[in-house]
Amino acid sequence: MTRRVKRVETDEELAAALAVRERVFVEEQGVPPELEVDEYDSLDGATHFVAFDGDSPVGAARLRADEGETRGKVERVAVLETYRGEGLGARLMDAVEAAAERRGFEALVLHAQTAVEGFYARRGYRRVGEEFEEAGIRHVEMVRSV
Repeated sequence: MTRRVKRVETDEELAAALAVRERVFVEEQGVPPELEVDEYDSLDGATHFVAFDGDSPVGAARLRADEGETRGKVERVAVLETYRGEGLGARLMDAVEAAAERRGFEALVLHAQTAVEGFYARRGYRRVGEEFEEAGIRHVEMVRSV
């Protein structure tokens, strides 16, 4: 099968990205559904990305403006468990970071689960501040210049 990452352009693609997030965050990690989906989960609320294996959605991410138009916030990066370790997270982040650059953001910020802090550190993100809890999961804030 062909694996690809694309920017979400249709309601169907957005539904596919949200389905991945529900499986990873709600079903696997126990995040309450009312915390997982928010006001940015529409085609015009944020820039969404989805990874496919053939026709099956297997990964997702989103990018939105944070602090005006100078900084972007990377959120909801998720890859189905059976696809982790195959580079799809990196490909999703490549797409997010390229979109951030095209949009003219000066920096990107994200809240990384502590279990994957190293993944983001290898991409040039640096930890800012102490650990905190978000949706019942330990996180750290990380930033990177674009």
